[in-house]
Amino acid sequence: MARRRRPLLPPPPQLVWLAVLFSAVAPAVAKTDKSDVAALNVMFDSMNKPSQLSGWKSSGGDPCGDDEEWKGIECSGSSVTEINLSGLGLSGSLGYQLSSLKSVTKFDVSNNNLKGDLPYQLPPNVVQLNLYGNSFTGGVPYSISQMEDLETLNVGKNHLSGQLTDMFSQLSKLSTLDLSFNRFSGSLPQSFQHLKDLKTLNLESNQFSGHIDVLGKLPLEDLIGGNQWSSGSAPPGMEKGSAVGGSSGGGGGGGINGIVIAAIVIAVLLAALILLSVLKRNHTSSASSHYIMDDSGHNRSFTPLVDDGKAINMKPLEHSSSISSRTPSAMPSKSISDNEFENKLNYSRRTTDPINLVTYSSSDLQAATGSFHSSRLLGQGTIGGVFKAKYADGRVLAVKKFDPLSFSGSSDFMDLVNSISKLRHPNISELVGYCSEPGHYMLVYDYNMNGSLYDFLHLSDDYSKPLTWDTRVRIAVGTACALEYLHDVCSPPMIHKNIKASNVLLDADLNPRLTDCGLAYFYEDTSQSLGPGYDPPECTSSSGYVMKSDVYCFGVVMLQLLTGQKPYDSSKPRAEQSLVKFVTPQLHDINALEALADPALRGLYPPKALSRFADVLARCVQSDPEFRPSMSEVVQSLLQCVQRSTSNRRLGGLRSVSQRSDDSDW
Repeated sequence: MARRRRPLLPPPPQLVWLAVLFSAVAPAVAKTDKSDVAALNVMFDSMNKPSQLSGWKSSGGDPCGDDEEWKGIECSGSSVTEINLSGLGLSGSLGYQLSSLKSVTKFDVSNNNLKGDLPYQLPPNVVQLNLYGNSFTGGVPYSISQMEDLETLNVGKNHLSGQLTDMFSQLSKLSTLDLSFNRFSGSLPQSFQHLKDLKTLNLESNQFSGHIDVLGKLPLEDLIGGNQWSSGSAPPGMEKGSAVGGSSGGGGGGGINGIVIAAIVIAVLLAALILLSVLKRNHTSSASSHYIMDDSGHNRSFTPLVDDGKAINMKPLEHSSSISSRTPSAMPSKSISDNEFENKLNYSRRTTDPINLVTYSSSDLQAATGSFHSSRLLGQGTIGGVFKAKYADGRVLAVKKFDPLSFSGSSDFMDLVNSISKLRHPNISELVGYCSEPGHYMLVYDYNMNGSLYDFLHLSDDYSKPLTWDTRVRIAVGTACALEYLHDVCSPPMIHKNIKASNVLLDADLNPRLTDCGLAYFYEDTSQSLGPGYDPPECTSSSGYVMKSDVYCFGVVMLQLLTGQKPYDSSKPRAEQSLVKFVTPQLHDINALEALADPALRGLYPPKALSRFADVLARCVQSDPEFRPSMSEVVQSLLQCVQRSTSNRRLGGLRSVSQRSDDSDW
C-alpha cells in the first residue's frame, strides 16, 4: 500500500519577514563603483542638470545597477565603460572629476553645445575620445599624453587655439587624429613622428605653419591639410593629392597640378584676408586695440585682444561663478568689438548700483541651520561660526553668525552690511542677505559646494581628486584679482587682514571666491585670526598690519598651491615646520623646486611654469613689506607669465599665443 505524502507546511513567519526584509534592502546596495558615481554626479551638475539625460542624478545613484538606466552609460560589472552623449543638445561644461572614470574606454560628447576649456582631467584609459562639434576653448590638455591606449582623438570643430605641445610620444596606438576647424598655430610637434599607427590626420582650417617633414614616414592613408606649410618632403598622403582639401581625383601630373592650383588659390585668399585684417585693425585700433576693461571697470593696458572679448578663459562667463572673461588676453591680434566694449562699460557702471539684500529673521535661519547645530558648522573663526543653511526648496546658503557682543547695536551692524554689499567682484563671495535683530547679527552668503581651498589641499578623502596644475594657477590668478580689487578699486582701499586658504572658497567649477572681505575691523590680533604660518613678520602689534601684509599672506596661499603642504606643521622636524621659512630659500633652485612640487601633481606641470610661479610668490613673502609687490603687480606678473609663454605649454585653463620659441613651456 502506497504511503500517504505528508502535506507541505507553510514556512515559519520569522522566515517570511526575513525574506521580505531582504527583498526590500537588497536593491539599496549600490552596485556601481563610488568614484564612477561621484564623477557622473559632478558631470551632470556641470552640464546644468539636463532633462534629456534620463536617469542621471546630482548625487548618488547606481548607473550599473539592474534597476536604473542612465542614458548613454554602458557598464561592465560595477564599472562604467562607455559614455555616449552625442548630439543631445547638452550645454555647460564637463566638470573636473572625469579622471575618476578609470574603466571608461569610449567617451563621446560630440555635437553638443558644451563650452569652457577642455578639462585637464579626462578618463585616463580611454580608447575613443570624441569631443567634435562643441565650443570648447583653450588647447589640447597635456594629460592626453598619458593615454597610451588612445586610438581615436577627435577635437575638431571647436574653438581651440595655440600651438600643440610636444605630447604625442607615448600615443603609439593612435590611428585617427582630427584637429580640424580650430585655431591651432605654429609648427607640428616633433613627437608626431612616434604615431606609427596613424592612418587618418585632419588638420583642415587651422593656422599651422612651418615644415611637414615630421609626417614623412607615417603610414598615413588620409591626410587633409590646408594650412600655411612651408617646405619639406611630402608625406604619403600628400603625394596622393589629398593634402589640400581632400583627394585630387587623378594621379601623376594631374595630382601635382591640382596641388599647385590649390596652393595658388589659398595664397591669394590668404593675401586678401591679411589685407582685410590690416584695414580693420587700422580702423579700430585708435578706439579699442590697446586697452581692455577689467573686472573693476578700470582700463588696463594690454594688447592684443581676442576677437570675442574672451581672454584668460578659465570658464565661460557667468558673472557670479567664474573668473571674469574681462581679463587680458594674448590671442592673435584682433580688436574688441563695439558691443563687447559697451557691455564692459555697462558692467563697470553696474558695480555702483544699489544692491537689494534679503532680510532674514533669526527664527528662519535657526530653522534652516538646525538650531545652529554642530553638524552644520562649516568653520569657526575668532568672530563667530559659519553654518550651512538648507531650505525645503533646495536652496543652500552659508550663514556667518557673529558673537552677540560684536556690535553695539543694529545701526553699527548695518554700517557693516552696507559696506560689504558694495563689494562686486566675480572672485569675492557675494553677500545675499543678513539678519539684524537685537543679539542676532548674521551675514548670509551663497554656499560654495566644494568648500575651501584648505579642505581641497589638505583634507581630501579617498574619492577626492587633487587639483591639477591649470586649476591651481586659475585659483591663484582669481584670488589675486579679488585682492587687487580690494586694494586698488575700492574707495577707500580695503585691507583684508585674513587671507588664508580656508577663506578661499571654491565654487562648482573650482573657481575661487574670497570670503571674509570687509571684516578687517574684527581682526586686530592677526596672529589669532590667521593662525601659525601666515603671520607676516611686521605684525608684532595690531598696528603693524599694512596693505603689503595681505600680499604676504597671499604668498603663503600660493606656497600651499605649489607644494600641497600646510603653512605650519608641528609634526615635522623643527626646521621644516614653517612652510615659508623652509621653502623660500629653495624657490630659485630648479632641482629643489621640482622636489618641492606637490606629489599629487604627479609631475604633470611644465617646469618653466613652476619656476615662474615660484618667482612671483617668492617676491610676495619677502620679509620686508617694502620689497613685496602690490597686488596689481602680482596680477600683472601672473598674467605676463601666461601671455608670453603659452605657445607650447601644457596648461589647459589659460590660453594665449606666444611669439617666443624659448618661452614655450608655461
